[in-house]
Amino acid sequence: MKRPYSEQPAIVIALIAAQTLCAAFFLWDVITDAMRNAASGPVEQMLVLETAATLALIAGIAFEIRVLMRLLQRKAHLERQVSLAARAFHDVIEERFTEWSLTAAERDVAHFSVKGLSITDIAGLRGSAEGTVKSQLNAIYRKAGVGNRGELLSLLIEEIMDHDSAVEDAGQPVAEISG
Repeated sequence: MKRPYSEQPAIVIALIAAQTLCAAFFLWDVITDAMRNAASGPVEQMLVLETAATLALIAGIAFEIRVLMRLLQRKAHLERQVSLAARAFHDVIEERFTEWSLTAAERDVAHFSVKGLSITDIAGLRGSAEGTVKSQLNAIYRKAGVGNRGELLSLLIEEIMDHDSAVEDAGQPVAEISG
């Protein structure tokens, strides 16, 4: 899936570079016009207008650069937070799988199930029969003490929320869980 233009910093950087080139040209034009005008007498209204427009363009470029830098920093921060959350989720899942004594095959099936894959897809990826996957899912549900995929997901999400609450209660920010 193609990302929208607004999420592609290279395009924004290229536009800022083009604006900078335009600003440099307009600034050069204003300076040369001002030097010619200084010899001929009073300042023309058009020169004042061109100077104001050029300064506004330069100010706009400076503002765009600051906004772009803040957005890129925010994006990097959010990506780090998502990575930490994914790692924490994975850690909780692995802890539970170990606690439930899942076999290697059951772990694979459970991971695929948590990711939302269908029984048919899981069987295809694992090269096994759908009946085998169903049997493994039933074993997983039994070991976890749940009745279906929805309950399994709810249990894991609840574990993560409880884990995050316990960490926060201990005074440690959630973002530092497994960092």
